[in-house]
Amino acid sequence: MKRSTAITILGIIMVLSNCATFKTDTEGSSGLQPEKTMGAEPVDVLFVSKHLVQTRGLDAVPKLQNRYRILDGYDDILLDATTEFSNLNRFAAFTEFASDMSDPERLALKDSLMANYELRIAMQFRNEKSFSKYFLGTIGSVLSLTLIPIPYTHEYYLDVEVFDDGGRLIKTYSRSAKTKKWIQAFLLPIYPFHTEIRKTEEIYVDFLHDVFREIDADQILRAGKIPDK
Repeated sequence: MKRSTAITILGIIMVLSNCATFKTDTEGSSGLQPEKTMGAEPVDVLFVSKHLVQTRGLDAVPKLQNRYRILDGYDDILLDATTEFSNLNRFAAFTEFASDMSDPERLALKDSLMANYELRIAMQFRNEKSFSKYFLGTIGSVLSLTLIPIPYTHEYYLDVEVFDDGGRLIKTYSRSAKTKKWIQAFLLPIYPFHTEIRKTEEIYVDFLHDVFREIDADQILRAGKIPDK
């Protein structure tokens, strides 16, 4: 009887256990407000994205995520962010995968796209976490039956490079932010409003909108040259 009671209590605790995720402000934010400049000549742009993930202490190098593991809805987020540009004309998006190295058709498609667009905006997203912190956090969660709040941190980075039609690097941009997911029993009431997926999406939205806004303010799409400032 005592054993079954303990199992029942453990099961109730695990059912009630939940998590809530919070994000930091974006580091490196431009602080610019949306502002359109009308009358500029339309420009064709190719957006090239890659998504890397690395568990520090476990992975020797960052790994390219496959098409099934990148952020769900990323294409919609990218499309929405393009509204920050004042004179974006024809555009296309290409996402790099590790398997592309052995896929001639994909490589040919990328080369063809690069040859047919005036500017290329290359974006590298990186998601990092610490293996040691996750390992210790998991032990703490298990030993305390999730009664002790345990934080799990993900670090997100975005590095952007803008190239002209000759392949010259015009300018670079970078942003960073973190999410902290708290694991603790009885977090269910606030969980629906602070899910990990939502906070990750918010970071991607902030990253892209702010970088594209700064690119537009630098008038790179209008001049196609290195800005004076």
